[in-house]
Formats: sequence, structure tokens, C-alpha cells
Amino acid sequence: MIRALYIGPWRVDLSVREGVGRPVAASVLARAVVVGLAAAGAPSPASIGLILSDDAELTELNATHLGKTGPTDVLSFPLLPPDAFPLHLGKLDRGADDGPPNVAPSPSFALPPGRRLHLGDIIVSVERAMEQAEAGRGGQTGDIRWSAADELRLLVTHGALHICGWDHAEPVEETAMRALETRLLGSRVDTPR
Repeated sequence: MIRALYIGPWRVDLSVREGVGRPVAASVLARAVVVGLAAAGAPSPASIGLILSDDAELTELNATHLGKTGPTDVLSFPLLPPDAFPLHLGKLDRGADDGPPNVAPSPSFALPPGRRLHLGDIIVSVERAMEQAEAGRGGQTGDIRWSAADELRLLVTHGALHICGWDHAEPVEETAMRALETRLLGSRVDTPR
């Protein structure tokens, strides 16, 4: 079942796979996604999918789409190209490293009246997030011991930024993306409910 959560101009379509727990309220995760979309200059109004799953599904998707073995914590499936979003400090072709990002271009296709642009889908392994948090392998550096709720907030924020064209393949990109994630998560993190 999909639960639609409306926050500002965005709709987060949350789907929780059968048997998957949720150590944090749906509204907390949806807010983390929306904060990421807003910071990245995502077009609006728009929708985004957030799927909470397990290691088995993420292992399969990781192999199918990235050719990697084993589970991963989060995968993003953007439907728009990175150039549909504003340039940002993490993009190597930006030029100057200061100043506001450019304005996002409009989608190159017209939508029927009353329809939202769908940005893509984020899928998170709650099982992996819980394991990483409990083992002290959470956070951006993989050495943070914090709650599973905090780890899930980081992962959905990370996934939302990927949807919007952010990446961490190059050192400059990684530094910019990690700094933005840290700023968006703030020093206080939500606790499980």
C-alpha cells in the first residue's frame, strides 16, 4: 500500500514492503526527503517515491542496476537527467565555487493539467540501516553509532540528493554532498517513535 504525504509543493509516496519495520514516523522520513528536494532546487509541484525495503530486495537491485554484489543501504532511481536541476557546488562543470545555484530549467515535456512531475524513486533497506546504526557503522563516514531513525534520515536525504543530480564519485562532489547532508540533518536528529 502506498501512503501519500503532502509537504509543501511535493508529494512523497511512501511504500513499506511487507514485513519491513519502520523505526521512525513516516512524516519524519517524508520531511527529510522534502528538505533534500528543496535544498537541491527540485522542480515543483512534483512527486517522489520512497520505498522502505530489506537487504534481499536491495541486493537484487544492486546487482541488476549497478552490477554490484551484495546489499546496499539506499538506491535512487531518478527520472530526470541531472541537468534538469540547478547546478551546484558538487558539479565539476559549475565553474565558480561560490554564489547561488542556477535556476532549474522547466521539464522538457508538458504534463496534463493537475498532474505532478514524478522525480523518481528512492529505495532504502531498513534492515541495512538498522544494522549499520547498531554496529556503529552509520553516518557518512561509516563510523557513527546512532539510532536507526537517524541513519534512515541520512539515507533518505542522501537518496533525495541523488534524485536531484548530486553525486559523490569525485572528491569535490563528495565534499559538497556530505556538507549539504550535514547541514540538512542539523546537529539534532529525530528519535524513533
